[in-house]
Amino acid sequence: MFLEGQNAPDFKLLGSDGKEHTLADYRGRILVLFFYPRDNTPGCTAEAVGFAKLQSLFEQLGAVLVGVSKDSMKSHDKFIADFKLPFTLLSDPDASVMKRYGAFGEKVQYGKTTMGTIRSTVVISPEGIVIKHWLKVAKASEHPDKVLDFFKMLAKGR
Repeated sequence: MFLEGQNAPDFKLLGSDGKEHTLADYRGRILVLFFYPRDNTPGCTAEAVGFAKLQSLFEQLGAVLVGVSKDSMKSHDKFIADFKLPFTLLSDPDASVMKRYGAFGEKVQYGKTTMGTIRSTVVISPEGIVIKHWLKVAKASEHPDKVLDFFKMLAKGR
């Protein structure tokens, strides 16, 4: 499911800040929504810490970072505390939002086909259009830099 050029699917999820978040909450801002499999796992930690280190640069470029996984609020709270993550994490326990974004489905892990979260990222314009979609992130630790490079390219084009 490739979403570039389409309206971003709406969502309503509970965030680590104790508030309910919807797509409409981010109207007028650029939203980086990154989907990841699980809090406190090596790849997910590398990706989240990478985004955290670049947070101020994303803010300077007008972007808001938000992570989404199936994890509970308790798990998110620990993940944020352990790694001092400066952004909101949303909980999608039934993967309903992930499915709408193509971030949950069949994947091959260790040679075995399973159903699960597919590490992916979308960048949503202030008008709610998906302007970039990484369908499957292969190297979690390198991904935040690739997203930042996309933003730098966007900034040059303005």
